[in-house]
Amino acid sequence: MGVEGCTKCIKYLLFVFNFIFWLAGGIILGVALWLRHDSQTTNILYLQLGDKQAPSTFYVGIYILIAVGAVMMFVGFLGCYGAIQESQCLLGTFFTCLVILFACEVAAGIWGFVNKDQIAKDVKQFYDQAFQQALMADSDSNNGKAVVRTFHETLDCCGPDAVVGTLTPLWRDDLCSKDFLKGLLQADASCHKKIDELFSGKLYLIGIAAIVVAVIMIFEMILSMVLCCGIRNSSVY
Repeated sequence: MGVEGCTKCIKYLLFVFNFIFWLAGGIILGVALWLRHDSQTTNILYLQLGDKQAPSTFYVGIYILIAVGAVMMFVGFLGCYGAIQESQCLLGTFFTCLVILFACEVAAGIWGFVNKDQIAKDVKQFYDQAFQQALMADSDSNNGKAVVRTFHETLDCCGPDAVVGTLTPLWRDDLCSKDFLKGLLQADASCHKKIDELFSGKLYLIGIAAIVVAVIMIFEMILSMVLCCGIRNSSVY
C-alpha cells in the first residue's frame, strides 16, 4: 500500500528536490568542465618554465568538482527513483550517499578556503621567476620570455606591479606588446593584480554553487528520513 496524506506530499516534494539536485550536479559538472578548459587558466597553468611546471593546485580543485558533479547526478537519480518507488532500501542508500557527499563537500570547502590565497600566490611566484629569467641577458636560452608573454597576452597586463608594467615597454617591447602610452595610462596593468582577479572570481563562483548545493542536500536528508519513516509506518497498517 502506498503512502497517503502528508507523507505523499513529502514523496513528491523529495522527488522535486532530487530533480533540482540532479540538475545542480549537471550544472556543477558543466561549470567544472568549463573552468578546466577555460582559455585563460589553461594558457597559464599549462606553461612550463624549464623543468618547472606551473602550479596545479587550481586543477586539483577542478577535478574534485568534476567528481562531485558526476556523483551528484547519480545520487539525484537514485533519490528520484527511490522516492517514486517508495523503496526504504533505496532511500536509505540515498541518505547514506548524501551524508558522505555532504561530508566531502565540507572537507573540500575547508580545503578550498585554506588554499584560496595559496593558488594565486603560487602562480604569482611562478610568473615572477619567469619574469626574472626573461630579463636576464641569456633569456634566449630558456623559455622565460615565452612564459611571460603568455601571461601578458592572456591577462592583458605587463610586469609584476604597476611601476614595472609602466617602465618595461620603454626598454623591453619584446615582453609587453602594448604601447607605452597605454601602459602609462592603465592603472590596473599589474599582472599580480590580474592573477588575483582571475582566481578570486572563479573561486567566488564555486563558493556560491557549493552553498546552494549544501542547502539542498540538508533539505533532502530531512525529507528522505521523514519519507522513509512514513513508508515504514504505512506498511504496518
